[in-house]
Amino acid sequence: MVKNKIFEFKSAKQSMILGVALLISFLINLPRILALYELVGESWTDSFPEVTVKDILLRLFFISIYSWLLLQINTNWKVLYSNLSMVSRSLLRILANLIMFVIAVHSFIFLDEIVTGKAITDLADTILHMVYAVIMIIVVFISRIIRLRMAHRVDLAEKELLKQQSLKNELDALKNQINPHFLFNSLNSLNSLVRDNKQATTFVNKLSFMYRYILQSGSEDLVTLKDELKFLDSYIFLIKTRYRSRFEININIDDEFLNKKLPSLALQLLVENAVKHSEISESNPLLVKVYIDEGFVAVENRIKPRTTFVDSTGNGLSNLDKRYEILMKTNIIISNANEVFKVKLPLK
Repeated sequence: MVKNKIFEFKSAKQSMILGVALLISFLINLPRILALYELVGESWTDSFPEVTVKDILLRLFFISIYSWLLLQINTNWKVLYSNLSMVSRSLLRILANLIMFVIAVHSFIFLDEIVTGKAITDLADTILHMVYAVIMIIVVFISRIIRLRMAHRVDLAEKELLKQQSLKNELDALKNQINPHFLFNSLNSLNSLVRDNKQATTFVNKLSFMYRYILQSGSEDLVTLKDELKFLDSYIFLIKTRYRSRFEININIDDEFLNKKLPSLALQLLVENAVKHSEISESNPLLVKVYIDEGFVAVENRIKPRTTFVDSTGNGLSNLDKRYEILMKTNIIISNANEVFKVKLPLK
């Protein structure tokens, strides 16, 4: 469904770009067309002393191509130059427009002289440069409008997708409404059986808290970092119960960031990812660090790949990145420099 929407938006944008390019070409050449059929006054007609059908067709075709190429550059520049900074992208876009302007003007002059068999006059050359410069300016403004329009349509589609996902989650919750009660009752029963075992009792309580948190956070898009850290604390207890001294985690978060928000279960996913993909043994203990880095919450660990089979879909990080795109209009930052795997999560 999402892919179909994206395809529809791309098709609609390309149709819009083609339509605008043809319209610009027609409007720019309209005075010549009217002059060809003597539908305007003599003073206007005299300004085009050598208007021919062949000349008009060449101009219509050439300006259509010129406008279409400029529209492609200016409406897709964020995608084309996504790996560059905002300033670099803007400078490169301006440079691309100027290069296209120079190439288009000189190419038209060359073709026009071949078609007409006459050299272009200085006055016609000046007017030609002015016309193509005006087209470039018009296209830049129209491209801005097209980008805003498409961004609005994408935003509406994403909101509709979130709404549908929310409705699906509610339906799933209704279908399985008995399961939480059954699980909590079972955990309480287990707790009574292991009451004399302090560690087992703590384990059950932590597991119960985690399950309750997952159910509650399912109805919220964003949660506070403070709540995420509480949930992570319970998850860490379960992990340390299994790995004991072979697993350590160092959390260093200043209080000023605790009320910042992020998608639910994001931190747990990253710690789980480190545990799942790292070799953990007495000789190779795993240390995970959680800290604030330039306003981001960062989770890192040294890269020590497992030598055994890892049961993983490999979609965890990509799904988390997609959640960030939809909920916060930004992306997570992943790096693996100096044999350290690090993920930085934006906060809101």
